[in-house]
Amino acid sequence: MSATTYPALESEAREKFREAGRIAREARELGVSLIQPGASLRAVIEEVEAFIISQGAGMAFPAQTSRNHCAAHYCPGPRDETVYEPEDVVKIDIGVEVDGYVADNAQTVYLGEKPHYHKMIEASAAGLAAAIDTVADGVEVREVSAAIEAAIEAHGFHPVSNLTGHGVSRWKVHCAPQVPAVADKRDTFVLREGMAIAIEPFATDGKGIVHEHGRAEIFMLMREPRKMKQIDPAVYERIDAMNGLPFARRTLGGLPKDAIETTLARLLRTGCLAVYPPLVDPDPKVRIAQTEHTMIVTRDGAEVITRVG
Repeated sequence: MSATTYPALESEAREKFREAGRIAREARELGVSLIQPGASLRAVIEEVEAFIISQGAGMAFPAQTSRNHCAAHYCPGPRDETVYEPEDVVKIDIGVEVDGYVADNAQTVYLGEKPHYHKMIEASAAGLAAAIDTVADGVEVREVSAAIEAAIEAHGFHPVSNLTGHGVSRWKVHCAPQVPAVADKRDTFVLREGMAIAIEPFATDGKGIVHEHGRAEIFMLMREPRKMKQIDPAVYERIDAMNGLPFARRTLGGLPKDAIETTLARLLRTGCLAVYPPLVDPDPKVRIAQTEHTMIVTRDGAEVITRVG
């Protein structure tokens, strides 16, 4: 494959992207059907992940469900007993890999009746729809970003400016290009036929800036350790089997807790491990909605692989 040929232009890769997209969509729909007041976040996520494995696919990243002012990266830990509450604005974010080819999608569910929050979800979905309508070979990313921003603001909300869509590839959940929800005039990146991208506008009634806060449950191996001191072989084998994709403490289930924590701490200290804490608005009264699809850029538009049709 040449440097100018994108993976999704290859017929075998395209079919694997499509299969990952189908499974990711069905997993998302399953997760949405399970979200209700009193349901356990961990139980919902574990059922979704079990479904993905039953389809012969793998987790592109640990399934996540973030609520209210938490925008992303809330991943229930092995002993998390949190349940959904009435009035929660719930995001469910799911990634699937088929032979390493990644599809990523997300949806928001509001467990209440207030029109304001239903409209917020509509704003996020409208931003994504506007982006999909804009995507095509030769289009600059800033045009897509401008379409997202305009659609969300037309609904009376703000886009979250420091969370972006992203390219996906084989064994990579995040790669070029970044697709912000706010246009950057300096961004001259051009979309090309065969690129696979995940676009995920977040709409909020806050200021549109999130930051890291809370205990991280999501990690990603960045490089191999030079020495195995204080690294448990069984734990490291499980981590290495992810082929560089993100994993959670739950991924290491069944292994001794002390061995897990010692290994994670050592890998973090030596710069081998990236860590992803929850991303939240500093104001707990703020609410955030997210909608996401993965698509393959075509000559005249986009083939959205995580939705029907």
